[in-house]
Amino acid sequence: MRHQQKFTGESAMALTNEKKREYRAIGHTLKPVVMVSENGLTDGVVEETRRALNDHELIKVRFAVLDREARKMLMDELCEATGALNIQTIGKIALIFKAAKEPNPKLSNLLR
Repeated sequence: MRHQQKFTGESAMALTNEKKREYRAIGHTLKPVVMVSENGLTDGVVEETRRALNDHELIKVRFAVLDREARKMLMDELCEATGALNIQTIGKIALIFKAAKEPNPKLSNLLR
């Protein structure tokens, strides 16, 4: 069951383990909407990630980077650049979250 929740500027760090578990369950069915290539984080990738987070709040990002350390660094940089929280990482896929200021029930992965 998905709960409708209005975020009132609460910090992403304030997410409880229960909320993270709920987001991982929702993320299980999601497909990656952003892909980061060997070229790293370009302005276009960061902007597209911001747009996707604003629309969907919870998204998957695929990192097509072979080196594990470089991939982890890129994941951290993307989260920092977008103000998102990395909920889960499995292999080359990161599930990231950022609450929208005004969630759209038709687009948000948390409200549908």
